[in-house]
Amino acid sequence: MTKVNMLGQRTYRSISLAMAVVFAVVGLLFLFCAGQVLHLFNTLALQLVLPQSSEEAVGFYLLLAVAYMYVVTQLAFLMYRHPENSLLPFLLINAKAASAMLSVLFFVFHEKYLIYIVNAVVDGSIALAVAWLRKQRR
Repeated sequence: MTKVNMLGQRTYRSISLAMAVVFAVVGLLFLFCAGQVLHLFNTLALQLVLPQSSEEAVGFYLLLAVAYMYVVTQLAFLMYRHPENSLLPFLLINAKAASAMLSVLFFVFHEKYLIYIVNAVVDGSIALAVAWLRKQRR
């Protein structure tokens, strides 16, 4: 393996591991502090003259949010462990792109909640970054 390829693999693995850690932390925040996270976004929304979303974060939808964060954490960690596997970033790209697109649709057709548009930007950026990372590995 050439020095450039080794550097590329090291960078890919480092970014993948960093994503796994961030996704795990966000998942734990969702699990244990979901109401506070929603409150923070509502506080910011007031400053931007946007409507406030519900701060109730319990039950089935919380379970789904935490499960989603678990899955994307595992995908990122497996990207770190198996950098040769191009299916893993493909799956992560699709998960983050779906989340971003749904957030945009909800922002447009449901309500102009700040958390929708922030999630669209964050997850869309992650999807694009992982797509770029995957392309660099080919």
